[in-house]
Amino acid sequence: MYTQETKYEPSHTIRQSNLFAIDNDKVIEVHSIFTVVQDNGHETDSFEEQLNRLKAAYSSWCTEKKSTNSTLFIRFFVSDIANQASFIQSKDFANCAISIVQQPPLAYHTKVSMWCYDIIGQNVVSDGVFHFFQNNGYTHYWTANRSLAEGDSAFQTHRLLETYEEDLTKAGIQFADNCIRTWFFVQNVDVNYQGVVKGRKENFETIGLTQDTHYIASTGIEGRTVQPSSYVLLDAYAVKGLQKGQQQYLYAKEYLNSTYEYGVTFERGVKVMYGDRDHLYISGTASINNKGEVMHVGDIKKQTFRMLENVEALLHEGEAEVSDIAICIIYLRDMADYQTVKKIIDESAFKTCAKTFVLAPVCRPTWLIEMECIAIRANKNEKYKNF
Repeated sequence: MYTQETKYEPSHTIRQSNLFAIDNDKVIEVHSIFTVVQDNGHETDSFEEQLNRLKAAYSSWCTEKKSTNSTLFIRFFVSDIANQASFIQSKDFANCAISIVQQPPLAYHTKVSMWCYDIIGQNVVSDGVFHFFQNNGYTHYWTANRSLAEGDSAFQTHRLLETYEEDLTKAGIQFADNCIRTWFFVQNVDVNYQGVVKGRKENFETIGLTQDTHYIASTGIEGRTVQPSSYVLLDAYAVKGLQKGQQQYLYAKEYLNSTYEYGVTFERGVKVMYGDRDHLYISGTASINNKGEVMHVGDIKKQTFRMLENVEALLHEGEAEVSDIAICIIYLRDMADYQTVKKIIDESAFKTCAKTFVLAPVCRPTWLIEMECIAIRANKNEKYKNF
C-alpha cells in the first residue's frame, strides 16, 4: 500500500514522498523528491545556500525514518553542473549511488532538486563498484555517474556499456538477464543521440540482444556531466537472483510501436514480479503513435495528453494503475511550457505522484515533452520470492 505525503520542510524545501509498505513488511520502499523553493519577489539564493537547505531537509528525513544507511540511490538535478557538482560532492549526503546531471529544475528560481530512493529496514553497502542491498536471495545493484572523456558519443556509449557488463560479470550476473533499467544522459542530444543509438546497438549485438530477444527499459535524454568532453552519462539498475520469466516486457502496441522499427534498441517498459509486489519501470515515453510517428507536432498541450495516455497504457498492460506510480520525471524541451504542462498534470490522475519537472530536450526535436516513471503495486505471486 502507499502512503503519499507532501511536506514543506522548515528549510524551504518541499519533500514529496511515496512510501510503499506491506503489512509486517521488512522492506519498505520510499521514493522521494526534494525541491528547494523560493518565494516570488525575493532574491535568488546561491546554489550553496539552496544545497544547504536541501541537505537539512534530507537530514530531517533521515531522522524521521530512523535510518541513516537505507538510501540506495540519489539523483541531483542541477542548473549549472560545472559550478555546482563540487558543492554536492563536498556535502557527504549518503553512502549510496549518486548521480549528478545538468537538467535544470523547472520551479521558481530553483537551482537543485533531488530524487532519493530508500529501502527502509535494509542496510545499503558498497563494494567500490556498486551500491546494493541483499534480501530473500536477491541482490539489487545500483550504479551511477559513469562517464568517459575520450571519443565520440558512439564510442563512449559502447565502452560504458562494455565496462558495466564486465562489472556485472564479476558480480556473477549477466547484463542481458539481470539489467532492469538504464539511463543515458546525452550532452547536446540533438547532435549526439544518434551516436548513443549506434553505440548501444553495436554493443547489444555483441551480447545477443536483438529484436528477436529483448532490449532493456531505458531513457535517452539531454543531460550534461561535469566533464565537457563526456558526451554520455550512464546510470543503471540490475538484480541478481531473478528466475527466468520473472521479467515481463511492456509494449502497449495499440498505442506505441516496437522501438527497433525506427532503429533504436530499448524496451517501452518492464515489469519485475516478486512474491509480494510488482515493480514497473516505464521508459522515457513521449507523444508517439503505434507507427512510430510524432503526434501533435508543435502542440504542447496535445503532446502532454498523448504522453500521459501512452504511459497509462503501458501501466495497464502491466496490470498497474496511475495510482501505483511511486516517482515520475517530466522532461521539457522549452521552459516556457512548464506552467502549461504542470497545470495539465496537476488536474490529471498523475497529480498525486511524487514528481519533478526538468529542462531536458527529448531525442527528437519535434517531441516537446517526455515522461518516465516507476510504479510499485502489491501482489501475491507464489512463483517467486518476496522482494
